[in-house]
Amino acid sequence: MGLNQEPMDQQSWANAQRILCVRLDTLGDVLMTTPAIRALKHGSPGRRITLMTSASGAAAGRLIPDVDDVLVYDAPWMKAARCHVGAGPDLKMVEHLRAASFDAAVIFTVYSQSALPAAMLCYLAGIPRRLAHCRENPYQLLTDWVRETEPDTCLRHEVRRQLDLVAAIGARIGDERLSIAIPDTVSTAVGNLLAGLIEDGRPWVVIHAGATAASRRYPPERFAIVGRRLVQDFGYQVIFTGTEPERPLIEEIRAEMAASSHSLAGALSLPAFAAVLARASLLVSNNTGAVHVAAAVGTPVVDLYALTNPQHTPWQVPHRVLFQDVPCKYCYKSVCPEGHHNCLRLVEPDQVLQAAAELLNRPAASTCTRGVSLVHAGD
Repeated sequence: MGLNQEPMDQQSWANAQRILCVRLDTLGDVLMTTPAIRALKHGSPGRRITLMTSASGAAAGRLIPDVDDVLVYDAPWMKAARCHVGAGPDLKMVEHLRAASFDAAVIFTVYSQSALPAAMLCYLAGIPRRLAHCRENPYQLLTDWVRETEPDTCLRHEVRRQLDLVAAIGARIGDERLSIAIPDTVSTAVGNLLAGLIEDGRPWVVIHAGATAASRRYPPERFAIVGRRLVQDFGYQVIFTGTEPERPLIEEIRAEMAASSHSLAGALSLPAFAAVLARASLLVSNNTGAVHVAAAVGTPVVDLYALTNPQHTPWQVPHRVLFQDVPCKYCYKSVCPEGHHNCLRLVEPDQVLQAAAELLNRPAASTCTRGVSLVHAGD
């Protein structure tokens, strides 16, 4: 316990049956919170979990087996929040939370975010127990808090950070894998879709070339080299995935690739995307939500990892994390502040191909490195 922290009332948490989990970030962050949510869900028989999250996070939240309800909240203190005038939506959410009569709330944040705005929301809604990481003394806003020590004294994987938070109130789970549930109807439809694209008996690889942040995108011309050589040198089949706005990028890569490939850009819902990844032999991707979807379905990942932060590597799935070590690493920026993108640009296609070959030949029973595991791409 840090200075001024009171001992946590674990018995009150054990008795809590209706828990609100607040995770206002996007898809990948929500998926990385699933082990902690599972620990809460299984902490008491009959417990119900409601996830309050962003619109993007809600798409993942609806596929989490341990979540019973999802609330979409466009929090004005979040980076991706849409502009709205006045506090009307926020006051309405306070009343909604009050009417739901939650016994407790757990607020999940990355270390650079403050939990206090969400804590105030839960406080105003009359939720009696409120847990979060906090850097300063929250006084009455949090009934239970874990002093924020990152990044001064430690850096943890995002999954471990959230597991440590709920462990403080006695919520622990043996299975710490990410989780996502794919509806049977979606799985069947995706199987039929892929049957028309993929040749039986040949391994196939998904390439996910997009990312919301420009700083986390591997150069398109290098993706083209990787794709071409996967097909021509290794005999693998290649399917590109991405959002509708990423379709021009993917078509540019496919044209330069000059080898057979397929594109499902803009054609897949999140459940369908998860179903595609669940059948793939491998995902080659920038560090974005796709990596965490792959981890949730157990598909190996070659993660082209821009050194914006070290906490979001693939979790408990066979993987290779590739980057070029640079003095400006861990900038936490969406746009490369130096303008050179060297942490990704200097990763050679040969290194991506070597990593892919290693994972495709990996014995099924192999284990993988856990936690923050970075394997840089060499000098």
